[in-house]
Amino acid sequence: MTRVLVSGGTGYVGSFLVQHFLDCGHEVTVAARRVPPQGMFRGVAGFRPLVLENPKDPSLFEGMDWFVHAALDHLPEKYRGGEGSDPEGFRRRNLDGSVVLFELARQCGVGKVVFLSSRAVYGTQAPGMVLTEETPPRPDTLYGAVKLAAEQALLDMAGPSFCPLVLRVTGVYGTAPGGRDKWAALIGDFLAGRRIEPRAATEVHGRDVAGAAAMLLGDDIPAGVFNVSDMVVDRREVLAVAHASGPDLALPERADAAGLNVMSTEKLRGLGWKPGGRALLEASVRSLCGSLPAPERG
Repeated sequence: MTRVLVSGGTGYVGSFLVQHFLDCGHEVTVAARRVPPQGMFRGVAGFRPLVLENPKDPSLFEGMDWFVHAALDHLPEKYRGGEGSDPEGFRRRNLDGSVVLFELARQCGVGKVVFLSSRAVYGTQAPGMVLTEETPPRPDTLYGAVKLAAEQALLDMAGPSFCPLVLRVTGVYGTAPGGRDKWAALIGDFLAGRRIEPRAATEVHGRDVAGAAAMLLGDDIPAGVFNVSDMVVDRREVLAVAHASGPDLALPERADAAGLNVMSTEKLRGLGWKPGGRALLEASVRSLCGSLPAPERG
């Protein structure tokens, strides 16, 4: 049985990882500020306290085979702009703290580390340009710059007994363990009759992010960077599912997605990764709609 430490395992994306590893039969330990709520996961996960401000305790990695670093110290519900009024503190916690964790993991004999980075490392690129892992990063936010610097620090540690792997993840959707779903507020506003602004973005289900991480932690995967994305999703498409079983409301206009920078995932798909696509999107939105309380209409 493989022993996996997941930092940020009580967070939105991290909780998908924890549940997937548990479902795969691994021994999973959550590293976070707080113990996971009772019943958050199907199965039993261990717990070790972690604060990114000063993570210097090597016992965090005692007995661990793999480390998946999904923790991010940021303002609630914000990644870009998550530094608020404290950019230096944000950098110190999320860059310096991460580098310390990577070094501790290597010193403690952890064989593989997966770091959840972000599409934000690419920053602003030419409209419509497809982003590959070889596209030169141009982060234009502190969040993207911190993620890129942490990537580089980790990859520089590669050695015969230490394999660093980076997942550049796009927007993540889906109902996470514990019930959080980033589209709950959007669908609630729509069903309540509020106006929804058009928007389209690239998305991937949290289950598929977890599947990618688990794949990279398998045998014979070399150190490197991998894009993780599934498809372009328009808000109109999400809300059309809610509309089908809800009141007769006007859907938002379709957004202009021609200039979006879609990430190529050929490298990851070449290893056998296959995301859920439209079928998973529609099933997830239908399930979410069924769990939402009846809207209050004005």
